[in-house]
Amino acid sequence: MAIQDVYNIDGVKVSEIDLSDEIFNVPVKQHVLHQVVTMQLTNRRAGTASTKGRSEKRGGGRKPHRQKGTGRARAGSRRSPLWRGGGVVFGPKPRSYVYKAPKKVRRQALKMALTSKLQDKALIVVDKLNLETVKTKRFVEAMGTLKTMEALIVTDKKLENLELSSRNVPNVKVVRSEGLNVYDILKFRQVILLEPSIKQLEGRLLS
Repeated sequence: MAIQDVYNIDGVKVSEIDLSDEIFNVPVKQHVLHQVVTMQLTNRRAGTASTKGRSEKRGGGRKPHRQKGTGRARAGSRRSPLWRGGGVVFGPKPRSYVYKAPKKVRRQALKMALTSKLQDKALIVVDKLNLETVKTKRFVEAMGTLKTMEALIVTDKKLENLELSSRNVPNVKVVRSEGLNVYDILKFRQVILLEPSIKQLEGRLLS
């Protein structure tokens, strides 16, 4: 097991914690991380793009001009895709882009992402981050003592003061352990884990 230092909100080491090798020390495979991140980003697509075909465009019931004798190409409708204002050929229609990678793959990718942060020394464990009031200045001071201003903070429960104090700080995001995902872990430079959230992650990933 890897031994990680635990800090308090003032950046002082208060204890140590053993991190499970089954979560924080697994082989990191780039193609698995890529697969899961691609899935997450694809599932965010709205899929609302839509165009009208010639049958959906208004008008076009009358033949624009007679078939012969004008010197022009024959035409049967002003809504032809060849005409300005006509329908679109094979244009996009509303659709869902959602797909899911296998559950085991998603779980393994989450372990790999956490392992990569630990290997890069970009994982910080804090005993608690309870703020007495909603105050952005106090939150920024706490981040400064932890020597990071770009981090994903993982909590074990709803900490309203923390969430409200951090919402206007750029490059910082607070998520609860059940919402932790591969994309967010890789997106942020550092990951701050509240000590109680580690037990929840172990229960989620080792069950």
